[in-house]
Amino acid sequence: MKVLVTGGGGFLGSAICRLLRTRGDDVVSLSRSRYPALDTIGVRQVQGDVALLDSVLSASRGCDAIIHTAALAGIWGKADDFSRTNIGGTVAVLGACELNGIGKLVHTSTPSVVHAGHDIEGGNESLPYSTQFNAHYPATKAVSEQRVLAANSPKLGTLALRPHLIWGPGDNHLLPRILSRAKSGRLRFIGPPKKIDTIYIDNAAQAHVDALDRIAPGAVCAGKAYFISQDQPITLDDMVNRLLRCCGQPPVTKRISPAIAKLAGKMFEAVYRVSGRHDDPPMTVFLAEQLSTAHWFNIGAAKRDLGYLPAVSIVEGMSRLQAWWQQDGQSRA
Repeated sequence: MKVLVTGGGGFLGSAICRLLRTRGDDVVSLSRSRYPALDTIGVRQVQGDVALLDSVLSASRGCDAIIHTAALAGIWGKADDFSRTNIGGTVAVLGACELNGIGKLVHTSTPSVVHAGHDIEGGNESLPYSTQFNAHYPATKAVSEQRVLAANSPKLGTLALRPHLIWGPGDNHLLPRILSRAKSGRLRFIGPPKKIDTIYIDNAAQAHVDALDRIAPGAVCAGKAYFISQDQPITLDDMVNRLLRCCGQPPVTKRISPAIAKLAGKMFEAVYRVSGRHDDPPMTVFLAEQLSTAHWFNIGAAKRDLGYLPAVSIVEGMSRLQAWWQQDGQSRA
């Protein structure tokens, strides 16, 4: 099978590329930059902008399927930037599927599309989309997911996966942020311990390949979204401190109330809007809600329809992360 992976140089995208190449698939990556590691494993790289139809058309020509992982993530920034990449990029991918006659599309979404600021414990895919978002990322991802699912047709089989808090060796997003805040003494837990879902990088990549193998026009999974995770809900406190332990850092014990965190988020947002800053504030309302609520999900549908089973446990994943950190990760910190 010939597969285009958008965002193939990213944390998730590169793991998917490696897995596809290991089993012998022909893989093309579309990213803004070039990544030597992808050259090493035989991935053909196309440099371009996922929001431009011509770029996606060129990269996907001759492909049988697209795995669309490229996105702009974050808790702050310009609405237009999130809309252009997350919605515009998805529109371009859908256009390329139609014009190049591609019949399979796996889209990477997020559980945040259904998070409305309160606890979710064991929720499934019947949960409705949130009607009010406190950040541009989940708002634009909700729109893009709905467009992908609506595009499912007799000629194009589509589905969306909702991984949450992907972690593991090579993490260049979650882990650096946690380490930075912990080392500066700014890391606090918010409210009482609540359970959340996470997913180890290899499990997230495997779920995408499982979905790729099962999606087709008319398939049981076509036109649907699926939560994927470790299937091991864990408190945020425990997860964060395990990650810190892997990197040789002491545990965090300090906490603040959700009310104070949300108030701080509102104040920082107001200051950042007035000043025109686009870097991430120390706290936002969206972040306060994410850190103070439970959000873990029933992944029975992914097990049933996609054959997904998380092969790497949290304990094994942490062991691999610690080994990577000691050998290579510290030099990147």
